[in-house]
Amino acid sequence: MTIYIATDHTGIALKKEIIKYLKDNKIAVEEIGLDNYDLDDYPDFAFKLCHLVLNKEKALGILICGNGIGMSIAANKVKGIRCARVLNSDDAFKAKNHNEANVIAMASTTDIKDAKDIVDTFISTKSASVARHLKRVAKIIKYENGEYNEL
Repeated sequence: MTIYIATDHTGIALKKEIIKYLKDNKIAVEEIGLDNYDLDDYPDFAFKLCHLVLNKEKALGILICGNGIGMSIAANKVKGIRCARVLNSDDAFKAKNHNEANVIAMASTTDIKDAKDIVDTFISTKSASVARHLKRVAKIIKYENGEYNEL
């Protein structure tokens, strides 16, 4: 498994802490190769990370921006990505176990202890397996592919 991680200028410190934590725990992590500057644009980081996640089997992504909302919106524009903005480990669990999220987004102000708990939960949680969750994810995928519109 590979974890891709990216941030805009607001989350550089948190990104570095998470990378160190993942490496210390022998988890493959790749930082997105875009330079940060004071007025960089979070969509650039989200789009690049999401394409990398989609192109590598068993890859997951972690995005960081001011509050995580912008990154999650941008990420969810990439076909095949299910990104959830997460505030805690319960959000990370449900994002992956109920919605098969392959990317999470968090705020740059997330406490490092909380961030570690979120990352651990996201990585270790199994994908959806309960029928009702699988049915809902299938509807999302069908809608994304233009095959579902039973509203």
